[in-house]
Amino acid sequence: MNIRQATAADLSTIHKLVEELAIYEKEPDAFVATIEDYHRDFESGWFEAILAEDGAGQVLGMAVYYETFSTWNGRMLYLEDFVVTEASRKTGIGQLLFERVLQIAKEKECKLLKWQVLDWNEPALNFYRKNRATIEDNWLNGKIYL
Repeated sequence: MNIRQATAADLSTIHKLVEELAIYEKEPDAFVATIEDYHRDFESGWFEAILAEDGAGQVLGMAVYYETFSTWNGRMLYLEDFVVTEASRKTGIGQLLFERVLQIAKEKECKLLKWQVLDWNEPALNFYRKNRATIEDNWLNGKIYL
C-alpha cells in the first residue's frame, strides 16, 4: 500500500471517487462540481488530496482536505472528503489514510482537524469514534448556495 500526494493527473480519479461518495450518501444530484472546477481549484491551491494505491498503482481510496482557520483554536485542517472504494473497505486502508491526514495536520501545525459525517452513517461514526474523535450533536450546519 502506498499513500501519496495527489497531482493534477489524479483529478479525474478523485472526481470519480467523490461521485461514488455522493451516491453512497444518497445525494448524487447534489454533486455538481465539474472536472474543470477540480482542475482550476487544485491548480490554484484551494485543496489538496492524498491517494491510497495498491502495488499495481490502482487507487483504492483518497482524502481531500484544505487549510482553514478557527478563531477559537487557530490553524485548522478541514477533511472535505474521505473515501475508500467499496471493494476495499474494512481492509485498513481507511485507517492508513486517516493517520496520514492527521500527520499532515500536525506538519502544518494545525491545532484542529474537522470534518462532517452523516448521522445515519454508522460505519463512519464507528470508525471516527474508534479514533477518539468527538462527534458533535449540538452544532448545526448552515449553508447558502450562490
